[in-house]
Amino acid sequence: MDEQLGVPGPLKRLNVEPYDRVRIIKGHTTYEGLLMPKTEILGDEYVMIKMDNGYNIGFRLSEVKVELVSKRQAPRFEDRELLVLKAGLPKVKVLGTGGTIASKVEYKTGAVYPSLSAEDLYESVPELSEIAIVSTRTLFNIFSEDMRPEHWSVIAKAIAEEVVKEDVSGVVVAHGTDTMGYTAAALSFALQQLPVPVVLVGAQRSSDRPSSDAALNMLGAVLIASRAPFAEVVVVMHESISDESLVVIRGTKVRKCHTSRRDAFKPVNDAPLARVLKGRELVVLAKDLKPRSEDRKSLKVHASFDSRAALIKAYPGIPPEAIEWPIHAGYKGVVIEGTGLGHAPSYVFPSIKRLIDHGLVVAMTSQCIWGRVNMNVYRTGVELLRMGVVPCEDMLPETALVKLMWCLANAKDEEEVKRLMTTNIAGEINPRTEYRGVFGE
Repeated sequence: MDEQLGVPGPLKRLNVEPYDRVRIIKGHTTYEGLLMPKTEILGDEYVMIKMDNGYNIGFRLSEVKVELVSKRQAPRFEDRELLVLKAGLPKVKVLGTGGTIASKVEYKTGAVYPSLSAEDLYESVPELSEIAIVSTRTLFNIFSEDMRPEHWSVIAKAIAEEVVKEDVSGVVVAHGTDTMGYTAAALSFALQQLPVPVVLVGAQRSSDRPSSDAALNMLGAVLIASRAPFAEVVVVMHESISDESLVVIRGTKVRKCHTSRRDAFKPVNDAPLARVLKGRELVVLAKDLKPRSEDRKSLKVHASFDSRAALIKAYPGIPPEAIEWPIHAGYKGVVIEGTGLGHAPSYVFPSIKRLIDHGLVVAMTSQCIWGRVNMNVYRTGVELLRMGVVPCEDMLPETALVKLMWCLANAKDEEEVKRLMTTNIAGEINPRTEYRGVFGE
């Protein structure tokens, strides 16, 4: 075995290898989990295991006793590849765009470098060899905060190419978590009548970090892409801080709600579509999902986006010039993230009217997490409606922004943009909104 993937020297006499199940006894406490490969920085002095709850824990070897519980050696990649091909498993294409899930950490320097090849995936997640034949393609390697609408177009076209030309059961997009919700929404509008699932997946913590969620998230994403009975754009991430389950969320209804927790992604104004238990068992929760189709040519690709749209948050004291700047910048549309049911300070109404008079489409969302805009309740909302502001129902502000960019690029005129903004295209508008809570706390 490659020395870099080996075990600390003192353990070699026990005939244990990476991914074997071991028991660690420290004093009166016992820990059990999978033996992780030794790292350069820890060397022979420490041992690290991944426990059943998904967290890694390390021990100084001189302070513990190690026992082999069962062998679970991952086969070499060459053997794995032959095994998969013989099994006739479904094919899944993984497209890399960057982010933590497509990277590794070199502990000696702390540098993060891209690592997304079929060999990397099978090495990191041996269970993939039992689920699908995975091949990879790197589109680019950027931080998700650097993602732009033109990148969404590239991703959408690449997915369409894989779906139409290749015999794949689904496509996985490895993506950074910060803006994954924006990309998920963009792909939902760009790819219509999908015959197979498109699954966005990320990681809050890289594969080399303790308590990494990368491996299980990728395993669940490939499972959904290869075996889910529905064909929609979804995000797959941890449902809780443990490894008990992953949650499958519609691409137009997902938000990153925490900066670092493994269960950061939540459905907003929607219920989860499905759940993946332990990375292996798929439980479909929602009804009326778009089913898979054998007709690959049914896919319609509208991958153009016009980035001349702005998202402006209303706040106490916002100056009129903060509303009007898109006019001078040559923009075509604005999404206002209003307060409550869809309001803005009345003193900026002349500025909003000026946007509309200059031909900009102005849409209204709410900065509240849950609920929907209702601009017929209070006088301020009614005035905005009469002005021509478009209510966005229960759409997330970021989804509304992406949809406006898409509408501006694909509609023939301003009136069609307004019509499309209030038309449910990819599950972004629900007829009824219920509060479902978050984090369970």
